[in-house]
Amino acid sequence: MSVFMQQVDGTYQFTTAGYGLVVALMVVALIVACFFTGKDSKAHFSVKQLVFAAMCVTLATVTSMIKLFDLPMGGSVTLFSMFFMTFVGYLYGPRVGITASVAYGFLQLVIDPYVISIPQLVCDYLLAFGALGLSGFFFRSKHGMVKGYVAGILGRLFFSVLSGMIFFGQYAADYGMTPFTYSFAYNALYIGAEGIITAILISVPAVHKALNKIKYMANETEIRDSVSLV
Repeated sequence: MSVFMQQVDGTYQFTTAGYGLVVALMVVALIVACFFTGKDSKAHFSVKQLVFAAMCVTLATVTSMIKLFDLPMGGSVTLFSMFFMTFVGYLYGPRVGITASVAYGFLQLVIDPYVISIPQLVCDYLLAFGALGLSGFFFRSKHGMVKGYVAGILGRLFFSVLSGMIFFGQYAADYGMTPFTYSFAYNALYIGAEGIITAILISVPAVHKALNKIKYMANETEIRDSVSLV
């Protein structure tokens, strides 16, 4: 552990070797994921999928740095950063959405880490952020953008609450709460606030129409190919 992380004031910080390991794991994970075969029988992601997913990860990373407020033990209300990751799933489905969201979790781990143990790291960064890709299960559903966004943030909330109960539950007694109540209130505060604001924004007809146009552009080749086969 000391080679890759060092303890400072009760939390762990990455060493240079630790940052290198995280980046290497992210690259390996993306390479492996590119060769997964999904229901569409494609053995790898298309160039267009990689480009649009990379754009969404970039936008999510940039907007995650624009914080309306921070909480003391991790978590913040950002400028719609969660939406960009759920949007990947809405564009291409769960395979691409979850892969991109896990990659985003790795980036958040590098940029803004709050680590007290390896299990907490996995739960808070890989599982919680990766759950944003659950939006992909609604990519062909009516009102799938909003449904997918809600599913994604609920998935993140689930793992964040789980992490809070297990790894930060000792603070609940200070507020006269059970670990579950404390963790749910803490995480729902920032995830719920950003979620409500974003859901309202993407429900505006003009915004919704513009985002659907982007989805059409992102899938234009696939749509044209499917039509030509009819």
